[in-house]
Amino acid sequence: QVQLVESGGGSVQPGGSLRLACAASGFTVDSVAIGWLRQAPGKEREGVACISGMDGSSHYADPVKGRFIISRDNAKNTVYLQMNDLKSEDTAVYYCVTEVAGCGAGGFGSWGQGTQVTVSS
Repeated sequence: QVQLVESGGGSVQPGGSLRLACAASGFTVDSVAIGWLRQAPGKEREGVACISGMDGSSHYADPVKGRFIISRDNAKNTVYLQMNDLKSEDTAVYYCVTEVAGCGAGGFGSWGQGTQVTVSS
């Protein structure tokens, strides 16, 4: 059974850091692209970052470039999102998803349950 479980969300002050984890089961994280999406109240869902299954290349949305880093640990079958220099506009529920058609192609497969990230002073 394919399953994604996120962890690591929480509350942090502006300029702080958080690391989200997406633990996968039922498949290996190097077999498919895995992305992080976020949705803030009243806003459309947006892609944040994605790591390709085949070559491990990473892709980022412009608002997070230079601040967020996506990575994976094949031994732990987990994908991470390191978020640095957090801003209030990063506040959202973050989801990890399988991107079955590749990074940025829009074909989402499995979803995690989401984890809340709140950036506030």
